[in-house]
Amino acid sequence: MSTRYSGSAEERAALDAYIKVWRAAHAMEVRANRHLAAHNLTISQFGVLEALHHLGPLSQRQLADKILRSSGNLTMVIDNLERDGLVGRERDLKDRRVMTVSLTERGHELIELLMPKHVLNVLGVFAALSPGELKDLASLSKKLGLSLQAEG
Repeated sequence: MSTRYSGSAEERAALDAYIKVWRAAHAMEVRANRHLAAHNLTISQFGVLEALHHLGPLSQRQLADKILRSSGNLTMVIDNLERDGLVGRERDLKDRRVMTVSLTERGHELIELLMPKHVLNVLGVFAALSPGELKDLASLSKKLGLSLQAEG
């Protein structure tokens, strides 16, 4: 095991898994998103563009939930995307408290340019795994994620 913690075998196993998952997740994030710097985009900005591209216009709250960011952080992300002409915001006609965010034409063009490279990067991230290992990883990740969401 890679941890030097002197606790029980169960504690050391959990810490070892946590360290390995965290390091792998960090390396995956860097590798999958390295193409964004050439377009002056952050990972959060790309996440907003990708969500809007695949799901259509969403409220800021829905976007925050989709890309796992706080609504406060997302406001700044959307402000910057709007400043750059990639998204637009409109008040919901039924509920004036809700801001709906949508891609502009420029935003559509950029995300369509970026997606093929992003998909290739993601394929590269998982190149070391067999199809069965990839399926197992997805299943275990979902199980872990759902169990943590249930805890709140």
